[in-house]
Amino acid sequence: MEKTIKIKNEYNSLDVLHNFLKTASSFESSKDYDKWEHRTDTTGQMPQCIVLKKSAMHGVKLYFTGENKVKINYIIPNPVLNAYFGKSVKTRRNIIEIVTGKVKEVLLAPAKKKAFEELEAAVHKIAM
Repeated sequence: MEKTIKIKNEYNSLDVLHNFLKTASSFESSKDYDKWEHRTDTTGQMPQCIVLKKSAMHGVKLYFTGENKVKINYIIPNPVLNAYFGKSVKTRRNIIEIVTGKVKEVLLAPAKKKAFEELEAAVHKIAM
């Protein structure tokens, strides 16, 4: 799940956005390197993002895609749980991995959607 929103000018940096989310939200907020995607910034380095956690299983990451545009992606913040329940990026998977992956998606979909909507609502306080 992902969504892009336009935010107010005064929240146009990760530090300001992080400070706002720490104080205005009841969720745990941290600034971390983006280890969930293989992205690089203009200097070729791993970019930073803001992680907003509801629990070890549900969270979102926020990063800027343009001027005053923030992209919100659903993530599993815990590295161990992400390895087990996260999206597989293997090029070749056997039939058991495909079937168990679909079962996990079906079982986790309602909880993922509810958590994403709650976390997104916290970010919408600064939307234009």
